[in-house]
Order: sequence, then structure tokens, then C-alpha cells
Amino acid sequence: MLNTWAVVPTCLPVVLRRCRACASRRLRTDGKFRVNAHHKLIDAWLLALCTACGETGRLTVLERAHVRSVRPELLDRMHGNDPGLAAELLQDPALRRRNRLALDWDGAWRLDTGGSDRLDREVSDALDVSVRFAARIPVRPVRLIAEGCGLPRAEVERLLAEGRLVSAARLSGRLSGDFTFTLKR
Repeated sequence: MLNTWAVVPTCLPVVLRRCRACASRRLRTDGKFRVNAHHKLIDAWLLALCTACGETGRLTVLERAHVRSVRPELLDRMHGNDPGLAAELLQDPALRRRNRLALDWDGAWRLDTGGSDRLDREVSDALDVSVRFAARIPVRPVRLIAEGCGLPRAEVERLLAEGRLVSAARLSGRLSGDFTFTLKR
């Protein structure tokens, strides 16, 4: 039987970008936007606070965009300070590249195993699991498997080395996309 696990964000990630006021490289955003109009042109920023000094930083969303080129729903969501829009924008590679930032997802996600969070050795000979990501969160698969099965990471790495943990995806390193694995007992 195939079990489905989900990696779900619990809050917005920390933005890794240098603060302009201090030497800190960590900014926290809570989904607040600033929209500024210049006649027929609009600028929009996602606001982020430095975790060390509290200075406000701006992440450029729109720069000198013509009013008619911006969807009205997008403007409404920015005016309403929609945290869901902030999460969508932080996932956008073009926005991250333009603002020269990276994301730190530590403590900003959880693993939802659907109630099958512990390994039951008496039930079957193999455990088939499909892992789905609700957002592009880079996580080590070994950590997910250890957390979901209630095993130490060293035990999961031993099972991987013995060939009792198999997957089409590479389980060493980080993944941010869906994958499946089989744990043989």
C-alpha cells in the first residue's frame, strides 16, 4: 500500500540577504507590501525586517510597471497584504534573482505523514511512500525519512547503504520536488 507524506510550509522562510544598516544577513517577512504609484507607473515592494536591528528592507516586486499591465487581482492582493502572495513571490526564481536573495527554510516547514508517522514492523515487508512538496522547500530526504519513520538518521543512512532503502531519486543531498521511496525490511 502506498503511503503519502506531504512537506508543508508552516510560515514564510527567512530571507538571506545583507541588511543595509548592519552586518546581519537575515530578514524576516510577514507578507506586508508597499505600493507606490507615479502617474501611470507602479512600483511595489515586499517588506522585510532585519532580525538583528529591525531595519526595513524592500524586495522589489514591480518596478516602473505600467498600471494597465498589472492584473487588478494582483494589486488587490498587494493592497490587502496577502501572506499567500508573499509566499508565492518568494518562490519565484526571477524575483529571487532580481533581488539577489536566498531562502532559509529551517523551522518553516513540517512533515505531514497522514497518521502513519511511526514504523510498524509487524504489518508488512515493505513500506512504499510518496513524498509530495506543497512548496519548493529544499530538504534532505534522509532527514524526512528518519523523521517520518521515527528512526535515527544514521539508521536510515545504513539502510540506504545496505540497499534496503531504494528510490528513483537521489537520496543524498537535497530535494525540493516530489519523490517516492521503498523501505524493505
